[in-house]
Amino acid sequence: MDIFDYIIAGGGSAGCVLANRLSADPRNRVLLLEAGGKDDYIWIRVPVGYLYCIGNPRTDWLYKTEAEDGLGGRSLKYPRGRVLGGCSSINGMIYMRGQAADYDGWRQAGNPGWGWEDVLPFFRKAEDHYAGSDEFHGAGGEIRVEKQRHRWDILEAFQRAAAEWGLPAIADFNRGDNEGSSFFDVTQRKGWRWSASDAFLKPVRKRPNLKVVTGALVDRVEIVDGRATGLVYRLGEETHVARARGEVVLAAGAIGSPAILERSGIGDARALKALGIEPLQDLPQLGGNLQDHLQLRCTFRVSGVATLNELASTLFGKGLIGLEYLLRRTGPMAMAPSQLGMFAKSDDRYATANLEYHVQPLSLEAFGGALDPFPAFTASVCNLRPESRGRTSIISRDPAAAPSIRPNYLATEEDRRVAARAISLTREIVGQPALARYHPEEVRPGAELKSEDELRRAAGAIGTTIFHPVGTAAMGEVVDAELRVKGMEGLRVIDASVMPTIISGNTNAPVMMIAEKGAEMILRSTRCGGRA
Repeated sequence: MDIFDYIIAGGGSAGCVLANRLSADPRNRVLLLEAGGKDDYIWIRVPVGYLYCIGNPRTDWLYKTEAEDGLGGRSLKYPRGRVLGGCSSINGMIYMRGQAADYDGWRQAGNPGWGWEDVLPFFRKAEDHYAGSDEFHGAGGEIRVEKQRHRWDILEAFQRAAAEWGLPAIADFNRGDNEGSSFFDVTQRKGWRWSASDAFLKPVRKRPNLKVVTGALVDRVEIVDGRATGLVYRLGEETHVARARGEVVLAAGAIGSPAILERSGIGDARALKALGIEPLQDLPQLGGNLQDHLQLRCTFRVSGVATLNELASTLFGKGLIGLEYLLRRTGPMAMAPSQLGMFAKSDDRYATANLEYHVQPLSLEAFGGALDPFPAFTASVCNLRPESRGRTSIISRDPAAAPSIRPNYLATEEDRRVAARAISLTREIVGQPALARYHPEEVRPGAELKSEDELRRAAGAIGTTIFHPVGTAAMGEVVDAELRVKGMEGLRVIDASVMPTIISGNTNAPVMMIAEKGAEMILRSTRCGGRA
């Protein structure tokens, strides 16, 4: 049994930030527990390696959703990082903050300190932006943000088509209003992935007051008289207990943190009793409010322009791709999964953009599958602020058992309406003159589908997760604005699960911001208590 000032469950995007900031004071003894292994797998570092990390038990929890009514009864693979760096070690590397209105909405919902002006300094603090420091960006921070290192004629043509449709090109998605089109900035350094582990953990691993344990499967929080006193975890076949003088912090993500809380006796009391767990704090909201972005991958066959489909279809082509990356750290192997981004309104009822596009110079039937045997591009579009709410919950007391995940996609009339409109809008953009020379032909969902009902059904048939689950331990419901679990002392949740509503964009940068702000809250609380 070891005693620490702070114990962190989860060595992902949030956990790496927390470990760095909480151990910066040498008087604080910090323990970081990660269920996965070290991030020394070569495909973590190479940007295109996400193809070999997602779906790989070495780096992914391999979760699946329950059968989804809104998706025609399909179950989806639900990747979550299980390695140091968490999802930042296997994700698409897109650096995206969302919209100022997202955070102002959090504050207006009763979470003081979480408005755009409140969180912007924390984004800037951690950032090392390629263009240097200004009002919105930081320089010299841990997270390197760079431009992508490859270009495609088909993507530039799509951007021109969007402008012809009425969506202008903009220089930067991360200034509070992301409506428009631009090429995504990415968390890379000189052509290599730059994860939260690279940025925050590796530089401080030798601190004598920081202990990192991998392969540590957290079972539950140890709670005595309403206070978190430590974590119980498995290391191989052995059970260990780590004790905290200060605080226990859960940073295991929108799926992992609720599961740990439930095994600890916190959650829906009736459900916990049914599993033989003694309820210590009845919080039926825990695990609910699950939100995710459902992407609709619209595919178009083209001619007269290069796409990755044919470039990577031969051994010679693959060899050229590998050689370019080896010599210059550029080309398709340096690509993020998506290069061109767009944010648009599905209609004028929305004050800010409610659709996000990830446009790719390739196409495939399903993620991880083979590329189509013809030149094509994909315009993947998602509803940024879905009304549908799902739930995740444990089905066993065994920490190794996968939880139930029910995103509940397309459960509301508005979500179905927006999905159908998103497909129609995509067709309108593709029909603009800028793309006409490439003769685009719709492959998926299919040009023969035209009516509102047909497009709604098509959305359910082709929709899949874009890997952004949030909200399952939401501020105002499960935790307070200081991220403290309601009814408990010495216990916080600091990860994507605390978002009360989903961000209008990709979620990794916001998670690191939440951890920056959460670390400051913890340290401020400690100072006020007279310990530091």
